[in-house]
Amino acid sequence: MKISGCTIARNVIKYNYPVLESIQSILPICDEFVVNVGDSQDETLALIKSIKSDKIRIIQNVWDFSQKAEVLSHQTNLALRACRGDWTFYLQSDEVIHEEDLPVLERMMRRYLEDKEVEALRFKWFHFYGSYFRYRIDRGWYQKQDRIIRNNGEIESYGDAYGFRRKDAQPLKRKNTGCFLYHYGWVQPEDVMKQRRINAEKIGFVTLQEGERRQEYSYSDLNRFPIYWGTHPQGMGRRIREHRLSQKDLKEINKKYWWHPFKWLKVRYKTFKRISHKIE
Repeated sequence: MKISGCTIARNVIKYNYPVLESIQSILPICDEFVVNVGDSQDETLALIKSIKSDKIRIIQNVWDFSQKAEVLSHQTNLALRACRGDWTFYLQSDEVIHEEDLPVLERMMRRYLEDKEVEALRFKWFHFYGSYFRYRIDRGWYQKQDRIIRNNGEIESYGDAYGFRRKDAQPLKRKNTGCFLYHYGWVQPEDVMKQRRINAEKIGFVTLQEGERRQEYSYSDLNRFPIYWGTHPQGMGRRIREHRLSQKDLKEINKKYWWHPFKWLKVRYKTFKRISHKIE
């Protein structure tokens, strides 16, 4: 069995993407890792080249923003085509896998290697928001998606690279892994989040009000969101320690919930209770 990893990367330093942590989180179980590096205004290419592994294979492309949000799926598909494994493990540059889940995922890929009825493996999503100790489960925030697909040329990324589909429009056959996808795209300093939102508008993801372009992004009251009690992937340690809002939030959580058993057990737990209204 051969496993390919892949991602796309552009302006990851400028917008503070944890792309190194992302790649390195699954590199141990990958036989190769394809990084599609876009034309950047920072040192993204040099950063990827700094990874000391002969598994890394870099391709380069110029992003065509006339494609709007679909530029992401187009670039993802270019990375997919360069992969040579039986399975392709795709991560976006702000998604990280916990090291404790790697043995489970490797066993599942091996188990279903010859079972053509399994084309994709699905994850539960942790959308961390404002703090590394808060996550969103309200409507409008998708909670599961495929990130490992059979590399048979019949599956493609689509739209804004949110997920995958069969090219013949037939339903994608999948198995749930029970593992988590740690999404850190919304845990940024407020000034960085503002710039990322402006960039998202230029691509075509969102439409902002004038005030949103001028002012720093506000996460508002984090107490609205569930607490994450568990551990994070080891590679994220430095970012978590240096994130001001997270450390303030953690101090308040520890003070208020010092008695909570999940705090002491470090349970990697996600509530299944959806919030019935969308929180802006």
